[in-house]
Amino acid sequence: MLVASVWIRTRPTKDGSKRYRVEFRLGGREARIRYGGSFTTKREATIRAGWIAGELAAQRVPDLGLPAEPVAAPTLRDAARRWQESRVDVAENTRLQHRSAVRMLLPTLGERRVDAIAPADIADLVAALSAKGKARETIRKSLLVLAMILDHEGIAPNPARDRVKVRLPRQERPEIIPPTAEHVLAIHEVLPARYRLPMLVLDATGMRLGELERLASGDLDEPRQRWRVSRVASKTGRARWVGVPPVIFEAVCELVPRDDRTPDRHIFQGFGGDRFRTALTRACNAAGVPAFSPHDLRHRRISLRHLAGVPWARIGEHVGQRNLAVTANTYSHVLADEAELDYAGLLGR
Repeated sequence: MLVASVWIRTRPTKDGSKRYRVEFRLGGREARIRYGGSFTTKREATIRAGWIAGELAAQRVPDLGLPAEPVAAPTLRDAARRWQESRVDVAENTRLQHRSAVRMLLPTLGERRVDAIAPADIADLVAALSAKGKARETIRKSLLVLAMILDHEGIAPNPARDRVKVRLPRQERPEIIPPTAEHVLAIHEVLPARYRLPMLVLDATGMRLGELERLASGDLDEPRQRWRVSRVASKTGRARWVGVPPVIFEAVCELVPRDDRTPDRHIFQGFGGDRFRTALTRACNAAGVPAFSPHDLRHRRISLRHLAGVPWARIGEHVGQRNLAVTANTYSHVLADEAELDYAGLLGR
């Protein structure tokens, strides 16, 4: 049986741009190639190819003198929803990041048709987000999501990938000053009780906050007094084992009796990263010490390990940092003190 077919061929023009040429056959390879139209955007070409495919399926010869009924492009809001639903390949953490990025796009561009969004509109979006105090990296991630949404709708050229008109704001990298042991102790005194042990875990291990949130009973290795950061929880996508000071490990194990443990049950029940960040900021204000974030405790731990003479390769393995150069350049800090905390005393042991 001879099967008709339709396809889109990309052709360069003299000025360096692209045109999308639709071609089709009424039969198999022996049938001659017929011209179905040439378009400046892939979306228009896709619409024409779809119309021709419908005519061929109905066993009609496409009459190009009869224009296909135009199909209105979806709004960015609708396109974003369809794109998110199509991303069955991503982890839940990535899905949450996509959702956050889309929320920043919709107030400005949500009701715009995707084929009407121009590079100038996206440049205005960048300026608006920057004026609201959004960080450069946050804006970059939002533009990346916008570009993927427009790619999914077949918009070409993609205005979100225009590197001439769409520029990210300049942002100086802030100086990172890890907290001192004195500052951490001051915060421990005023921090709500439910957040004290999580803070000590971060200080003792250098784990990322997201890794702590996902720590589950099935990750505990009691004989070796260590726990596993699973591949799903790890930022690098690689699982690793984290050695833990014995007194910290015992306190964590006591949170959930063995008889009540299930492999997927989180160790810190009801713990949320955003709420913890807020509580930490408020505690800094209450204690009158310089504000620091959960990630600053990671900087403190890595710097302490470096000062103790631990090789960068071992440090990178412990904290889940694959690029040793990044580890050395990012986490080498001059600490105001090199003191360790008395974890046993703080935990009343």
